[in-house]
Amino acid sequence: MTLLPVGVGLLFTAVLLLGYALLATGGASVPLDRRRPVQDRPDSQLTRFAGSAVHLVDGFFSQRKVRLFNRAALENAGLRMSQGDFFVLVLAGALVGAVAGLVVADPLLAVLFVLLSPLVGHLVLGYLAGKRRNTFDQQLGDTLQLLAGGLRAGHSILRAIDAAATESLSPTSEEMRRVVTETSLGRDLQSSLNDTAERMRNEDFVWIAQAIQINREVGGNLAEVLDQVNETIRERSEIKGHIKALAAEGKFSAYILMAMPIGIVTMLMLVNPGYMNVMFTHPLGWGMIAASIILMTIGGLWMRKIIDLKF
Repeated sequence: MTLLPVGVGLLFTAVLLLGYALLATGGASVPLDRRRPVQDRPDSQLTRFAGSAVHLVDGFFSQRKVRLFNRAALENAGLRMSQGDFFVLVLAGALVGAVAGLVVADPLLAVLFVLLSPLVGHLVLGYLAGKRRNTFDQQLGDTLQLLAGGLRAGHSILRAIDAAATESLSPTSEEMRRVVTETSLGRDLQSSLNDTAERMRNEDFVWIAQAIQINREVGGNLAEVLDQVNETIRERSEIKGHIKALAAEGKFSAYILMAMPIGIVTMLMLVNPGYMNVMFTHPLGWGMIAASIILMTIGGLWMRKIIDLKF
């Protein structure tokens, strides 16, 4: 019975200390905003306006079945956006070009910039797609090594492709993952591989698809076959690199010869603006400009044909 008052006193002291600690920390050891569920910040006015513009453009294109920018072209370029998103970007670029044309020169230049914006969009898509295909071609040797290693480890060809998709970099990982997804949904593996080769415009990957198909039909050691294909591809890549190095001088000369007339005209217009007025106002000057454009185009195509070696 003598211990009861001591226990009550200790309990009372503990309650007082706990209350004091809570009051000293403001009643909560963790801030209130950290204890609430995570809430995204509200979108800005510009984000909401862009989203509304994309929604309107997508609705307009879907109702009229218009395809200014093909979805396949966006996928080949590695852009994860819809046609409406890219069209809004091109429209914004056209607006910026129009403002720049009005500030620098006159409304005619602004209209020219607006008309050229869809062409620039297609050129950008082509450039990104070509860069992506180049990267895929450079990663092909490492991809074959991963496939052969997976087969030697006892995996199936589909499991080896899945492992290559996990271990590889973009765009190889994206393309291999697409093959695995399509095959999981019931599509034939050979069809998926052929579509990948067609998308990437890669002849070497066609060989890989054919080697896999032949192995599935007649059997054999697919890992050794892929090693042989990899050796052949590496030798072709080495020869291709030598050819690019030898053709670099010709390409650089073509670029200089194509840019020299434009650069000279631009320099003359900046140094002495009135010197070139006759060229743009007299019919003879218009004829000379048209003839020079035609001759430069023919010369550029001719030099491109000379240095574009296929093997």
